[in-house]
Amino acid sequence: MKLLGKDRFKLIVILGALTAIGPLSIDMYLPGFKAIASDLQTSMSSVGLSLTSYFFGYAFGQLIYGPLLDRFGRRKPLVFGLVLYGISTLMCAISPHISWLIASRFFLSIGGCAGVVASRAIVRDYFDITESAKFFSALMLVMGLAPIIAPVLGSLITVYLGWRFIFYILTIFTLLLLAATMFYLPPVKGGDKTVSLKFGVIFRNYKSILANPVFLAYGLAGSVTYASLFAYISGSPFVYMKVFGLSELHYSWAFGINAMGLIIGSQTNRYWLKKTNNSKITVYSFIALTTISVVLLLGTGFDYFSPFASMFWIFCFVFFLGILNPNTVALAMSPFSKNAGSASALMGSIQMAISALVSALVSSTSNGSVLPMVIGMSVCACIGLVVVVLYSLKKSSNHLPTAPEAS
Repeated sequence: MKLLGKDRFKLIVILGALTAIGPLSIDMYLPGFKAIASDLQTSMSSVGLSLTSYFFGYAFGQLIYGPLLDRFGRRKPLVFGLVLYGISTLMCAISPHISWLIASRFFLSIGGCAGVVASRAIVRDYFDITESAKFFSALMLVMGLAPIIAPVLGSLITVYLGWRFIFYILTIFTLLLLAATMFYLPPVKGGDKTVSLKFGVIFRNYKSILANPVFLAYGLAGSVTYASLFAYISGSPFVYMKVFGLSELHYSWAFGINAMGLIIGSQTNRYWLKKTNNSKITVYSFIALTTISVVLLLGTGFDYFSPFASMFWIFCFVFFLGILNPNTVALAMSPFSKNAGSASALMGSIQMAISALVSALVSSTSNGSVLPMVIGMSVCACIGLVVVVLYSLKKSSNHLPTAPEAS
């Protein structure tokens, strides 16, 4: 498919907004954890379960949308997901108790994940591997505004209107996004009736995608490293507000600064791609990320770091995540064209399943220390590096397939 300049801009804005559903759904309500716990007469750790249920729903939902996007095209499943997301945000807003909120967040995530699955598939439909990485970096420029604005907006809404209005505002955002998707989204890939929706066929399709060495290596490495971001997200409310003593508003600013690191990293990647290829950038970035994580772990473990020093190294960590994520996604998606929707869904599902597990572990082990969050970040970074290095070594010795070159 061809994409003109004006359509390219519209595609960046709309797909960026669709992808931003995830950060908005998480980051806007993080500053409201105390208020939610007080209003629903529960603990902050119980409120944290609404974050974990979101992660599990996000992982499960993506597996559903993959075959639907390939069978019915990109637009219809996307519209369905946005409608479900809008209804679920209203259910969150009227939650009478914590169990209702946890369940509503689960369905909210199933609706919201349609945006990110469809976005990855649409980018793969339009672009080759190098252009995909550049486009994903451009998307992060739009999407990255969400973690900067959302915590500040969420804290202000919580203070002046109450935490429930966070979800009312998300409902309004969904209605605007639904209108943009239906009337302004450039032409996207239509349905393919040859794609079967039988469970056995879907399972074999996912199995064949997972067996692809390029997808397995970069998809797994990228997913584990992506989970390190959620180790930080799930641990940061407790660490920044309880351990470091920041107020809700100061926490939102600190969170926004780190989100800016993600944006700067993604835009640095766009310029780096002009000088070398995705694979080399991925390896170099993994080495840098792992080194930073070890420094952060040692400094925290031996109590060398002040809160400011810890926040500085966390910023550096997030910066390199901004470089890594667009490249691992582009590399993992590169072998697929016809079943790009299923490949996108499987990668997203693996990402969120690992993220949910890491998030739950960090939340359950937070005991007045920064260490659980830092350990989660460090372990994920190290595993990602090991996977990429092992794949590179096997590729060199056994002639494993590489990601297709840009045409």
